[in-house]
This record gives sequence, structure tokens and C-alpha cells, in this order.
Amino acid sequence: MASERSDGHVPLAVKILIAGGFGVGKTTLVSAVSEIRPLQTEEVLTNVGLGIDDTHGVEGKRTTTVAMDFGRISINQDIVLYLFGTPGQDRFWFLWDELALGALGAVVLADTRRLDDCFPSVDYFERRNTPFLVAVNCFDGVQKHSATQIAKALDLDPDVPVVLCDARDRRSVKDVLIALVEHVMTLKEVAA
Repeated sequence: MASERSDGHVPLAVKILIAGGFGVGKTTLVSAVSEIRPLQTEEVLTNVGLGIDDTHGVEGKRTTTVAMDFGRISINQDIVLYLFGTPGQDRFWFLWDELALGALGAVVLADTRRLDDCFPSVDYFERRNTPFLVAVNCFDGVQKHSATQIAKALDLDPDVPVVLCDARDRRSVKDVLIALVEHVMTLKEVAA
């Protein structure tokens, strides 16, 4: 919940989902921007997941989110974003409906090395008419594809923004979140 300041002002609390495929950087994104110590439900990958967890392209990944990540960031004195990172593996998708309740919008984090992993997230938000944008995690500062190329590859509607980011960089992540809030506000203005 948004906390009351000493002057009695209570900022608007906004729920945002951070979604995407396994190993795309959702936990990293929430951790990079949260002004509180983020809640994480990371567990070590074990041999039980062999054949279930596709680690192609993320062979160094040793942990996975099994429920959610949670963080908070104040955009300004009037808006506080509560970030809910979804689990990326399909065996945990049953949690998404609960996490999505009341969300203003979503960030679909994409890794161009495994772009097809974000299709389920895009489909999920399209089916539910939840505003979203696609944030391409440019690992090691390398932008391999333009936003236009990525939008075309994902067959996104023309009004869905594609932004480039570094999920490890607080400023970059904050820019993504601001872009999402602006996108949602634009959609609301068009609908009015």
C-alpha cells in the first residue's frame, strides 16, 4: 500500500507486472529499480528440472523465480509503482491470473537471443486487453536489432511500444516504467 507522508498526502499506488520468458532478466529488472529490498522467490535449479527448463541461451542461469518478485519505486511524489515480476516458466503460469488482478499494465521483457520466449506473455496481455510494452533487454549494451524489427518479429499491434533497456541499470529501467505509464495514459485519453 502507498504510505502516507507526514503532510497527509497519499500517493497513487499503481500495480505493474514484469513478465517475459525464463531467464530474460525480470528479477534483475525489479532488483535494479526497487527502492526497497525486493522480495524474491528464487530457488536453485536442480536436476529435477532437466528436460523441463530450457536453458538454451542462458546456460549460466542457476536460479529461477517460483512465485514472484516484488519491488517498489516512487516515480514522483504522486505516483508509486508496485512491481510484480511473474515467473517465466510455463509450469508456474497458473500464478499469473492472481498477479495480474488490478494491474494498470505490464512490461514484457524480451531477450533477442530467445525472442520466441516472450510470445506467451504478449498473447496473455493481448487476450486480457491489458496495456503493455515490450522492453528489449540489451545485454552487455549491445543492440542487435532495432525496435521496429522486434515489433515486426513479434507481430505487435502498431500502438504497442518497443523500448530498449538494460535491466541492470536503474535509470534505464525507470525510463521503461515511465514509458509504460505514459503509454497507458495515452490509451486512456484515446478511449475517452
